[in-house]
Amino acid sequence: MNIRSYFIERDYLEVSTPTLSPYLIPEPTIKTFGTKFVNEFEGNRELYMIPSPEIFMKKLLAAGSGSIFQISQCFRNAEQLGDVHNPEFTMLEYYTVGADDKDSIEITKDMIQRTKLHGVNPQWLENDPLVITMHEAMMKYSGTDMDKAEDISYLRRKAIELGLTPADDESWDDTFNRIFLTYTEPSLPKDREVYLTEYPDKIACLAKHSQAGPTKKRWEMYINGIEIANCYDEETDREATASYFAEEYEKMKAERMGTEDVIPPPDPAFSSLQIPQSSGGAMGLDRLLAVHLGLNCIEPLLLFPLSDMLRQ
Repeated sequence: MNIRSYFIERDYLEVSTPTLSPYLIPEPTIKTFGTKFVNEFEGNRELYMIPSPEIFMKKLLAAGSGSIFQISQCFRNAEQLGDVHNPEFTMLEYYTVGADDKDSIEITKDMIQRTKLHGVNPQWLENDPLVITMHEAMMKYSGTDMDKAEDISYLRRKAIELGLTPADDESWDDTFNRIFLTYTEPSLPKDREVYLTEYPDKIACLAKHSQAGPTKKRWEMYINGIEIANCYDEETDREATASYFAEEYEKMKAERMGTEDVIPPPDPAFSSLQIPQSSGGAMGLDRLLAVHLGLNCIEPLLLFPLSDMLRQ
């Protein structure tokens, strides 16, 4: 599984960016680890362990790096232990300049085929990948019409019909995820790679809007029911980026105020970056190796899983 050679042979530059940062991209759904830099001359400063290298890799793109990739350790707090989660994990992140989200599907499919483990041939590698839109998947597996689901009252009624219990004041995102995680995601085919495309634009992220409807140019990829990768056609409009930062940071502050969760400040310079047309993918390498080996969990692949250390 020589992923480095795959990208280097295709003229991607391998980079290595910091694990600690004074700023992060505001993502209310991702909780992070905080620490403190202590220095008698510079003073004390809060720092945060990166949940992905995106913030630094996009700065390199804006500086003219060209297509880049990185294999790094990333950190996410407040997630369950075991199966496919460990607070510290290995991520492959790759950005292809001049590409869009559809190009990245082809790149990812090719990379997986060309870097497969010698002597290991799981059944899912033999079957053609499935590319399916979120609209198609939600209709097929939960009977939810995503055109009508723009109206939150329809989405709530649908959730109740499915035996779920959304709160009266529950957000659109939460109700959608309640249906998606209960019915659609578990029903995706497990015998091949599945690329789930065209996510609803009501779920905020730094992907471009699609011209095909109220969707974002974003996909997530599953193998054996496990989410392995996600990808955006990266947002390049600076006003849209600034708006995302402001809205998501305020949302994060409102949700976390009065809790023990850290609130990383957004990078004040990020929204001024001129990011070129590019598509970025992020892949959990622990999970990819697990599905190659026919495992349903990553713990056997970790020398020191946190769950074991906490039991000592």
